[in-house]
Amino acid sequence: MARYISGLLAGLADLDVRVDVVAKPGDVDWLRGIAPAHRYHAAPGWTASRPLRLVWEQTGLATLTRRVGAEVLHSPHYTFPVLCASRTVVTLHDATFFSDPAAHSPLKVRFFRAWTRLARRLARATVAPSAATVRELDRFAGRPRRATVVAHLGVDRSLFHPPSEADLAAFRTAHELAYGDDWIAFLGTVEPRKRVPELIAAHRALVAGGAAVPPLLVAGGLGWDETAVRELTAAGDHAGAPLRHLGYLPVDELRAFLGGARVVAYPSIAEGFGLPVLEAMASGADVLTTDRLAIPEVGGDAVTYTEPDAEPIRVALGRLLADEPATRAARVARARERAEGFSWTACAEAHLGVYR
Repeated sequence: MARYISGLLAGLADLDVRVDVVAKPGDVDWLRGIAPAHRYHAAPGWTASRPLRLVWEQTGLATLTRRVGAEVLHSPHYTFPVLCASRTVVTLHDATFFSDPAAHSPLKVRFFRAWTRLARRLARATVAPSAATVRELDRFAGRPRRATVVAHLGVDRSLFHPPSEADLAAFRTAHELAYGDDWIAFLGTVEPRKRVPELIAAHRALVAGGAAVPPLLVAGGLGWDETAVRELTAAGDHAGAPLRHLGYLPVDELRAFLGGARVVAYPSIAEGFGLPVLEAMASGADVLTTDRLAIPEVGGDAVTYTEPDAEPIRVALGRLLADEPATRAARVARARERAEGFSWTACAEAHLGVYR
């Protein structure tokens, strides 16, 4: 979400479009640092409480929208002030609350199903990050007021490009990796649909097979996948361990983490877009993922696909690790070329068309 909002604001600024941005007080400074051309408004400090934020969204945000004279209100994450529905654009990021409810808490399922249906029925327009998401929304959430517009996400090439030797050396030093050490990377929130336990099991089987297998480094927050959380909590972040949880990484480390990996494994079963796949491709990574929902719109023929279970992941991962350098280099080159087709400016252009 942070990458989507900051990328969209930067893309709008590239198009010389200025907007009013409403954010929680703690988010204003970093957003202004990324896209300083816009006008920023801090919501009340007590909106840090999610229930109170939702109340303020229905009342205070509607008032602020009128005060600044906004012709359009863009609500970038499902919920929106109902009083402003006739001039509101709502982004719906995926339909997994309908298609894969077991991947979410029951409360989240009920909440986001309700708001998705409201947005489709009441909002002036809705946006989704992929054609696959639009198909899923049409299938599960009823007929929209107007057809949902696809706006593919982009990639910030100032951050995501093949890492330099200095980038890699700094990353290895920060995480106690020796010069020349390889790793397998996973980036994302640890939640059931990401299939992290299956990835861990596949990696463990490769290690047990006696082959020289790089460690599996998992970066991102610990969500609500209890099996994966137990595994990663036990593994911690100990140099030399075959499995390590690095937690959140600074954004400036991500190109080294992704582009320096032998393989970036992302065996998710449900993605509205699959931003980690795109960012890995732009960083020069060899990517292993699945062909579920939106991911093929991003990866095309430039990534390797697997079924999201432990045994097929093991087989596919083993093949990628055994590939000749020239074969790997050809895949990486195709991935970088494909990633060039996704930009935040293009994403902003699609949004601007909806606003108009």
